[in-house]
Amino acid sequence: MSRMSAFSSPFLLGFDEVERVLDRVAKGANEGYPPYNIERLDPTESKLLEGNGGTGDVLRITLAVAGFTRDQLDVTLEESQLVIRGRQVDDQSRQYLHRGIAARQFQRSFVLAEGIEILGAELKDGLLSIDLARPEPEKVVRKIAIDVKE
Repeated sequence: MSRMSAFSSPFLLGFDEVERVLDRVAKGANEGYPPYNIERLDPTESKLLEGNGGTGDVLRITLAVAGFTRDQLDVTLEESQLVIRGRQVDDQSRQYLHRGIAARQFQRSFVLAEGIEILGAELKDGLLSIDLARPEPEKVVRKIAIDVKE
């Protein structure tokens, strides 16, 4: 059975990559851990932006990663995906009477639009914040010459 795509219209040319990105996002949408926020910042709020002076939006992704150290977290850019991984190892030397806080692993992915720059990441008080810059797109108008064939 073939799936009908919203991008199958003959007027939408070259949107195959967009469809693949939407498929990736749909697969990752079921992840519930760790919880996160995405916010738009005033460019003056980001300590990581100092000296950049560019125009456009500054975005911050904040993940609640209580109990993770910097060494247990990994933030990478894989093609157009920002991937955050956390790995905790069970401490076998401890003997728990009640175990409500599990050592767990996670992977959270965000698909980034073309041109978004990662400014940096900061871990403070159990929150991992990643600042991103979305530069203002250039307005490009190009006149196409029409050749006359006889």
